[in-house]
Amino acid sequence: MAKKTIQELQSMANQGIKITMLTAYDYPSANLLEKAGIDTILVGDSLGMVVLGYDSTVPVTMEEMLYHAKAVRRGAPNTFVIVDLPYLSYACSQDALLNAGRLIKEGRADAVKLEGGKDYTDTVRYLTKSGIPVVAHIGLTPQTAAQLGGFKVQGKDIQSATKIFEDALALEEAGAIMLVLELIPALLAAKITGELGIPTIGIGAGAECSGQVLVLHDLLGIYDKFIPKFVKQYDTLAISIDHAVKQYCEEVKGLFFPSAEHSFSIEETVLNNIHGDKDHY
Repeated sequence: MAKKTIQELQSMANQGIKITMLTAYDYPSANLLEKAGIDTILVGDSLGMVVLGYDSTVPVTMEEMLYHAKAVRRGAPNTFVIVDLPYLSYACSQDALLNAGRLIKEGRADAVKLEGGKDYTDTVRYLTKSGIPVVAHIGLTPQTAAQLGGFKVQGKDIQSATKIFEDALALEEAGAIMLVLELIPALLAAKITGELGIPTIGIGAGAECSGQVLVLHDLLGIYDKFIPKFVKQYDTLAISIDHAVKQYCEEVKGLFFPSAEHSFSIEETVLNNIHGDKDHY
């Protein structure tokens, strides 16, 4: 499978072919997604909560993003991979260039993603001119969720909806190759998608976006602490894992595992000729 290019993703959006995106944070997950034919993979700073156990995305560091980006790239060498710039790693254009450059050079990302609207257009423009493809992210921005009143739908009133719409236009003009729309009304997302030339990727933003993204662990029902309304669970692997681990523990304690079929043999004559002097040791 050949890796999709920015131009091919744009062409898909132009033709109305939906773009699929899922998160991955490690080699086996990325490898499975690539084999399944996913269009794009996001190494999101959501790994802070899903994999590292933080209470938000804010504590995630550049080194952690790089570590996981490298693992994902090894698992999915032929998939378009986007990696998040973590909190405060792009506070100014110079920091943004340094850290985005590391994600591209060391993490082998195809593009970086940053959160924020018009306030970040200079940064998007600067990175783009430096040859770094940028995916922008507006609506609910988890890194600054506290300022937005928590994890809730954005853009429901005229003022906030207008701001999100203007942010989208400004980010496209600044050179963003793609725009993630998170937790905004479906009709607002449809209006933005219809106005922009670049693809939009929705998460809790309705069906009219150019594509969709979900956290893999949500989709599989592994991360079950909180299930957002916009998530569809295609499986409930947490239940299967719980059952499998409990069965394993029972079989080990009950002497049912390992059985003969899971063990290896040795000739009795070999065993009988093994000698050693305990006192020597």
